[in-house]
Amino acid sequence: MNGNLITLSRSCGSARLLTRVSHSQITRLYSRFTSLDKGENGTLSREDFQRIPELAINPLGDRIINAFFPEGEDQVNFRGFMRTLAHFRPIEDNEKSKDQNGPEPLNSRSNKLHFAFRLYDLDKDDKISRDELLQVLRMMVGVNISDEQLGSIADRTIQEADQDGDSAISFAEFVKVLEKVDVEQKMSIRFLH
Repeated sequence: MNGNLITLSRSCGSARLLTRVSHSQITRLYSRFTSLDKGENGTLSREDFQRIPELAINPLGDRIINAFFPEGEDQVNFRGFMRTLAHFRPIEDNEKSKDQNGPEPLNSRSNKLHFAFRLYDLDKDDKISRDELLQVLRMMVGVNISDEQLGSIADRTIQEADQDGDSAISFAEFVKVLEKVDVEQKMSIRFLH
């Protein structure tokens, strides 16, 4: 395994630039990846992810799992696994103040917001419609709230967020609604420490 990991670490050089993940963090992620790889073929399937207890009980678990898979793909390799998880890496204080050259890291506020937006934008048309918002709300609350109450929440949310009057929430409107929310903290998992 150690030889595979060294080769893998070298081949992930460009991914490391975007993910800003250290070699020791790659080692821990690779260990987690291989423990999930029940087929032992170097890729993970949706079923592999569904065995993760935290995702199995998360109301948005299926949406989060789908984020790991490129369009039309049913397997994800280690590099894809690492790239998606990098969105959830906390931003360290030294990263906030540093002027970064090169591409924006995947765990930046902007990239975290894009990731969250895609969880709601079910049809991938770059807008969150009332129906999409209702579907996600239904996933999150189940049958604990009536359809009428959910509809009222969706209508009020869109009314408050929709600045251009198209009855949907664009990414810019989504960002505006969340401007005072500490997205960096709320979308962080300390899985790499």
